[in-house]
Amino acid sequence: FLHLRFDAAPEKMDKSCTLLVHYDKGTPAVAKEIKEALEGNDVEAKVDAMKKAVMLLLNGETIPQLFITIIRYVLPSEDHTIQKLLLLYLELIEKTDSRGKVLPEMILICQNLRNNLQHPNEYIRGVTLRFLCRLKETEIVEPLTPSVLQNLEHRHPFVRRNAILAIMSIYKLPNGDQLFVDAPEMIEKALSTEQDPSAKRNAFLMLFTCAEERAVNYLLSNVDKVSDWNESLQMVVLELIRSVCKTKPAEKGKYIKIIISLLSATSSAVIYECAGTLVSLSSAPTAIRAAANTYCQLLLSQSDNNVKLILLDRLSELKSLHRDIMVELIIDVLRALSSPNLDIRKKTLDIALDLITHHNINEVVQMLKKEVVKTQSGELEKNGEYRQMLIQAIHACAVKFPEVASTVVHLLMDFLGDSNVASALDVVAFVREIIETNPKLRVSIITRLLDTFYQIRAGKVCPCALWIIGEYCLSLSEVESGIATIKQCLGELPFYSISEESEPTETSKKIQPTSSAMVSSRKPVILADGTYATQSAASETTFSTPAVVQGSVTSGNLRTLLLTGDFFLGAVVACTLTKLVLRLEEVQPSKTEVNKTVTQALLIMVSMLQLGQSLASPHPIDNDSYERIVLCIKLLCHRNEEMKKIWLESCRQSFVKMISEKQLTEMAELKAKTQTTNAQPDDLIDFFHLKSRKGMSQLELEDQVQDDLKRATGEFTKDENDANKLNRILQLTGFSDPVYAEAYVTVHHYDIALEVTVINRTKETLQNMCLELATMGDLKLVERPQNYSLAPETSMQIKANIKVSSTETGVIFGNIVYETSNVMERNVVVLNDIHIDIMDYISPAVCSEAAFRTMWAEFEWENKVAVNTTIQNEREFLDHIIKSTNMKCLTAPSAIEGECGFLAANLYAKSVFGEDALVNVSIEKQTDGALSGYIRIRSKTQGIALSLGDKITLKQKGSS
Repeated sequence: FLHLRFDAAPEKMDKSCTLLVHYDKGTPAVAKEIKEALEGNDVEAKVDAMKKAVMLLLNGETIPQLFITIIRYVLPSEDHTIQKLLLLYLELIEKTDSRGKVLPEMILICQNLRNNLQHPNEYIRGVTLRFLCRLKETEIVEPLTPSVLQNLEHRHPFVRRNAILAIMSIYKLPNGDQLFVDAPEMIEKALSTEQDPSAKRNAFLMLFTCAEERAVNYLLSNVDKVSDWNESLQMVVLELIRSVCKTKPAEKGKYIKIIISLLSATSSAVIYECAGTLVSLSSAPTAIRAAANTYCQLLLSQSDNNVKLILLDRLSELKSLHRDIMVELIIDVLRALSSPNLDIRKKTLDIALDLITHHNINEVVQMLKKEVVKTQSGELEKNGEYRQMLIQAIHACAVKFPEVASTVVHLLMDFLGDSNVASALDVVAFVREIIETNPKLRVSIITRLLDTFYQIRAGKVCPCALWIIGEYCLSLSEVESGIATIKQCLGELPFYSISEESEPTETSKKIQPTSSAMVSSRKPVILADGTYATQSAASETTFSTPAVVQGSVTSGNLRTLLLTGDFFLGAVVACTLTKLVLRLEEVQPSKTEVNKTVTQALLIMVSMLQLGQSLASPHPIDNDSYERIVLCIKLLCHRNEEMKKIWLESCRQSFVKMISEKQLTEMAELKAKTQTTNAQPDDLIDFFHLKSRKGMSQLELEDQVQDDLKRATGEFTKDENDANKLNRILQLTGFSDPVYAEAYVTVHHYDIALEVTVINRTKETLQNMCLELATMGDLKLVERPQNYSLAPETSMQIKANIKVSSTETGVIFGNIVYETSNVMERNVVVLNDIHIDIMDYISPAVCSEAAFRTMWAEFEWENKVAVNTTIQNEREFLDHIIKSTNMKCLTAPSAIEGECGFLAANLYAKSVFGEDALVNVSIEKQTDGALSGYIRIRSKTQGIALSLGDKITLKQKGSS
C-alpha cells in the first residue's frame, strides 16, 4: 500500500489515504449522482461512485448523507474492488463526535468488520486486518479482538502476517494492552513456529516494538541462524540492535558480533545498514575498517548513481572521523572514478585529496595520470570537464608533495593547447606555481614550454605562458630561445602593408590578388597625398603575397590572436620581450647582439601599435594596452638600473608573496575545519586497564580504548551547548495567554523540525487541542495536525516537520485551537510568525578565481543593492557584510589592505541544495567620509538573488 497525501482545499483540513485514486477537480461529483450509482446493480458504476466519494472526502467534504446508502447497498457486495474502496471510505469518515465519543452508527461497521474477519476468502480477511491497523478508536476495535486472534492461526500466510500487524497496532492503542493481555506471549509462540518470512518479520517487529526483552531473548537464542534469515527480518534485527545499544551501551559487544556476521549477507541493503550500524555503535579500528571496506565494495558493485553518491557521503563522514583508517583505502575509493558521472568523480576526488600521505602519494598520482591519459580518447562524454578536474587534483597533490611534481608536470604540459580552455588554464597555472616552488624543475619546464608554446591557441592561456617565459628564462640560451620563439609565433613583420595606386582602375583591381589564400580584411583608404591604398591583414590559414606583406609569413598563434584584436596579449608580448632584453644585457657579453635584439623588439612593438591604430584591425587598440606598449618602448630606449631591478625582480617577488599567502590561507582553512573539543576537569574517565578482560573480544577491547581516548580528549562533548540552544528558541504566544507556546527550530538540509512546547496555564483541561500551522514560500507541511488533551497546568511537546524545496526566505504562521469542558466553543490563540532565514541554508565555500568568473558570466539572475550605511570604514563595512551574509571572501587579504579610498571584493557561498551564491562588493569613500557603491548578487536561481539582496538591505545599515 502506498501512503500518500492529497492537498485539501485551502479552507479545509487535508486527510491521508493509502491508495492513489485519480480525481478531476474540474468536474466535481454531486452527492446525488454518487447516491444513485451506489443504489444500482452495476458493479462498474459502484466502483466509480466509491472512488468519487473517497476523493470528495480527501478534499475536505463530509457527505454524511451517503453513509446509510453505503451501509445498505455497498456493505453486502462481494466484489473485491468495492470492498477495498469501502475500507478506504471507512478509514476517511469521521468516527467520533465533537466530544471524542464514537458515533452510534459505527455499530453497523463493527458487525461488517466481524463478518469480514470470518470471511472464507483470505483476501477479504487480509485487507480487513490491514484496515484495523489504521483504526485509532478502541471502542470499535474491542469487539473484534476475538476474531483477530482466530486469524493468527489461519492457514494462509497473507492473513497471518496482517493479523500480527493488527495485534501490534491494537496493543499500542491507549488501554490496548488490556485488550490483548498476553499478546507478546502469543506472538513469541507464533514466531517460533512461523515459516513464512514476511509473517516472521512482522512477529519479530511486534516483539521489538511492544516487548523488547522478548525480542532480545529470541535474537540471542538464535544468533547462529541470523545470517540465514530473510532480508526483511535482518533489517528489523539491525533496528533492534541500534535501539538496545542506545539504552544499554555496555552490552553492545555481543551485538557487534551479530552485525559483523551480517556483513557477509547477500542483500546489499542489509550490508549497507550493517556498516552504518557498526559505525554508530563502535569506534574500534577493526569495526571502522570493516564498515569502510563494505562501503567501498558497494561503491563498485552498485550501478545506480544516487546510491553511489550516498555511499560517498558515508565515506566522507568516515574520513572526517577516522582519517587514519580511510588512508588505507584510498585506492579503493579512487576506483569509483570508473563511473562516467561527473558528480561522482568530483566527490571521489575530493575525498581522496584529503587522504593523501607520503606513503600513498605515488600510487595516487600514478592512478590520476592514467585517468588523464584516458581522457585523450573521444569516447567518453564531457572529457574536457573531467580532465580539468584531474588536472586540479594533480595540482593539489604536487603542491602538498613537491617531490611528485617532476612525474606529472611534463605530462600535463601536453594539454597547454587543449581545446578546453579551462583545462589549459589550470595546466598553465599549475606550471607557473611548480616552476617557482620546485627550482630543480625550472630548466626542464622552460625547455618544454618553449618547445610546445606554438600549440597554445587560447588567448587566455598565452599571457600566463609568456609571463613564465619572461620571468624564468635566465641563462643565455634560454633567453635567446625565448625571444626566438616569440618572434616565430608572431611571424614576419609588418602585420599589414600599404600598396599605393594612382587610381582605382579596373587594371589595378586585377592586379590585386583574389585567391582564397589571400586576406581576411581589405579596405580602401585615401592617403595624405590623395592616392588610394588598400590595407590588408593576413588570416590564420592563409599566406600573404609580396603585394600585401613583404616576404612569406608562417602564421603563428600569437599573430593569429593579434590580428583578431587581442591587444591585451600584445601588451603582454611587449612586456615579455622587454624582460628578456633586459636579462639579455646581463648574460650576453656582446653589446652588438644586445642592440640588435633591442632593435628587433622595438620593431615588433611599433608594428603592434601600427596594427592597433590601422583599419586592418577589427577594433582599435585600447588605451591601457597602448600605454603599456609605449612604456616598454621608452624603457628599451632609455634603460637604467633602477627600472631594470623593478622589472626583473619585483614582479616575481609579488608572485612569491601571493603563493605564500595562498598557503597560509589553506592552512588557516584546514585549522578551522579541525574541531577543537574540550574535556571538563570533573568528567569521569573509565580506565579499561584496571577492568577485568575476561570474556572480552579483541573488538570490545579496541572499542573500550577508543571510548577512553574520546572521553580524555573531550570528543564526546556536544558541539552545541545549552546556551546556543536557548538562542534558537522562539516565543510564539504572550505570557498572559491561557496557553503559552514556544518553539525550538532546527534547520536540516531539506526539512525544518519544530519542537513546540505548549503549557496549559489554566485550571481546566484543554480538549481537542490542535496546533494548526501554515506556510508561505517554498515550504510545505509534512504531517497533518493531531488533537491532544492537556491537563491543567501541565505541558507537552508537539513536533512538526516542514519540507524545504528551495533556498528562499519563508514564513511559518498558525494558531492553537482548543476546547474546554465548560465552554464548548473553540478558542483560538494566534501564534507569532516564524521567519526562516536564508542564512540557515547557505554556508561559506571556496572556489577558484577562474570558476568564480565563469559562474559570474553564466548566471542570469542579478540583484543590485546600493550601499546605504553609517559605517565609514571600507574594510569594516566588508567584514560586516561577510558576517551578515555568512559568506567567504575570496579576495586575498593583501589585495584589500591599506587606505586608498575604494575597495572591491568577491564573496562566495553554497546552499545546502548545491546552489552557488556570488556577491561582488564595490565601494568608494566620498569626500564627506560616507561610503557609496553597489553590492551585486548573482545566482542561477531567482530565490537566492532576491532573498540575499533583502538580507543585505536589511543588515547593511548598522553593525548589529
